[in-house]
Amino acid sequence: MSSLPILETRPRSVAVIPAEDRVSAALPARRSGSRYVAWGIRASAVAVAVLLWQVLTVNKVRFGLRFDTLPTVTEIVSALTKRIGTEQYWLDLGQSTIRILTGFGLAAVLGVITGIWLGRSPLFADIFGPLTELARPIPAIAIVPVAILLFPSDEAGIVFITFLAAYFPIMVSTRHAVRALPTLWEESVRTLGGSRWDVLLRVVLPGSLPGVFGGLSVGIGVAWICVISAEMISGRLGVGYRTWQSYTVLAYPDVFVGIITIGVLGFLTSAAVEVVGRRVTRWLPRAEEARS
Repeated sequence: MSSLPILETRPRSVAVIPAEDRVSAALPARRSGSRYVAWGIRASAVAVAVLLWQVLTVNKVRFGLRFDTLPTVTEIVSALTKRIGTEQYWLDLGQSTIRILTGFGLAAVLGVITGIWLGRSPLFADIFGPLTELARPIPAIAIVPVAILLFPSDEAGIVFITFLAAYFPIMVSTRHAVRALPTLWEESVRTLGGSRWDVLLRVVLPGSLPGVFGGLSVGIGVAWICVISAEMISGRLGVGYRTWQSYTVLAYPDVFVGIITIGVLGFLTSAAVEVVGRRVTRWLPRAEEARS
């Protein structure tokens, strides 16, 4: 009887890559590709808007809006090139930047501190809360006459108005973020023997960071609005003051140079707050990660 070959019946080991690892390996390439597409769309939108502005102003279109009274893109670019080459432009730029950083920095520190106290201390909320709720609806720019009377210099008054504009969004957002924290987190720390400082450092501050940076993002935008308005009213230097002065002498291309400068400064400072916020709260799941 012939012997039959013995078949190998033991299962061979096969390297199996988990599905989640395959997905996570494919995500970076997908995200980088979608990021380039998004930036391309944004750049195209800006280019189309600039081109449309040039077409409407060059052809002096009057269809409801009077584009024939506005400068063309080429006139604005020419004025911007001339202004960038002057020392006065950079002095105005530096003065506005110092004012916004000083006022916003003070608002960030005091807004976060008082927001945490308002969210954590019922007594402090009873004392300080009504004052903030009465003052919060008042536009910061309406305080300009008070600031002129209250402070010995225009510079201090402009910084105060900038601080006031950024303070309330930061304070309110921080207060809501602290009050929204689950009580279970604090009770867990207390059960493990944690002190008030442990609760503050391990629960309140990390848990409220998303709300805090939301308030900072809103605050920096409102602060720019008010610092430019204050410079137009009572300033002697700054982008807002120079923009209004250009309007009074009918130098309309220079007016748009000021507008563009304000937009770029606002974009850069808002982007900086956004980048810092994303790095500080990188432990949070992102919306784009959930969609992927």
